[in-house]
Amino acid sequence: MSPQVPSLLITDDDLDFRHTLQEVFEPRGYRTLLAGDGEEALAVVRREPVHVVLLDMHMPRLTGLETLKRVKQTHARLPCILISADMDAALALEAERAEAFSVLSKPVRFAEVTGTVRRALETTYCWHL
Repeated sequence: MSPQVPSLLITDDDLDFRHTLQEVFEPRGYRTLLAGDGEEALAVVRREPVHVVLLDMHMPRLTGLETLKRVKQTHARLPCILISADMDAALALEAERAEAFSVLSKPVRFAEVTGTVRRALETTYCWHL
């Protein structure tokens, strides 16, 4: 059974970017959770129900890819979307091997990121928004 409100964890060390994505998703009915780095994201995933994780690649303490790998150790089904300004074939392949749901290049278009999150919910939970 699907939860009533999808929870989206937005993880990026850029506060303005986190708030911008929050302003995009909340009016669309998402509950947004924010984390400034990978360690914070792991703490949120441990204590809150999260349905999709957005992860910036370049953050202090843990990269997005390192965070993704740790999330997958305890929440194998949780879809994680990696976002990077330096996306290349090698990073995309490494993210695929770590079972990222998708990879997006910065700057992201809002239609692209909202569509990817919606697809993650549909694919993982058979939930149609």
